[in-house]
Amino acid sequence: MTASTVSTPTPTKNGSPPRRRAGKRTTLLVLNSVSVVGGIGIWWLLALSGLQLPTPPEVLVKGIELWSDGTLMEDLTASLGRVLAGFLLGSAAAIPVGFLMGWYTPARGLFEPWIQFFRTIPPLALLPLVLVLMGIGELPKVFVIFLAAFLACVISTYQGVVSVDRTLINAARVLGAKDGTIFLRVVVPASSPFILVGMRVGLGSAWATLVAAELLAAQAGLGFRMQQAQTYYDLATIFVSIVVIGILGLAMDRLLLLAETRLTGWQERR
Repeated sequence: MTASTVSTPTPTKNGSPPRRRAGKRTTLLVLNSVSVVGGIGIWWLLALSGLQLPTPPEVLVKGIELWSDGTLMEDLTASLGRVLAGFLLGSAAAIPVGFLMGWYTPARGLFEPWIQFFRTIPPLALLPLVLVLMGIGELPKVFVIFLAAFLACVISTYQGVVSVDRTLINAARVLGAKDGTIFLRVVVPASSPFILVGMRVGLGSAWATLVAAELLAAQAGLGFRMQQAQTYYDLATIFVSIVVIGILGLAMDRLLLLAETRLTGWQERR
């Protein structure tokens, strides 16, 4: 008599079987697709009901027209360059500052009052002052985006460092690990989810700040194009800019989410 062998799915790093994770991803993809189609359908119905909105086909035609004459590419390149510059510089500055604040008490005492002070002031409120001090070129636009991304990311990084389980740090000390080793092998991995969440929040703040920054003294950009279209009551062009910003922001957020999944595969997720 032979005994039958019951095979069990091999769990992944976070403890869930591959089949279950694949099924969950498929379900989310289907729900995302239904949500997008449903949202476009509601938009179309609102436009047909008499609300002063362009229909999706009108926006698509306008987008193709702007792309064909090079206007959309010029605006997209200008806006994306500003967002990437400000966001990357802000995140690069926020991560070390957040680590210093969380790990060293003197650094926390020096930096925290200023960070909390500027957190209460919207970056857009500083835009007139920045324009006066830095002129009307690219620097003031990139600076206010930098500030928005920095303030969002630095607080999240700091919170991640101070939230590290003290038991892990004490256990590492008992095993003879020095401060540098504890920081690199315990604190950095444990706080990485907070950093990536802060970067995602900072990315949203960067896009929101960009649109307002381009309303002043810009010659190209999605926000600038929206302002120009408003003058002529060109709702289709305004919607094209809104849709492009949404698509770019969503794509960049998904890239950060993918990086978070890859870098924090050890973390259990629902």
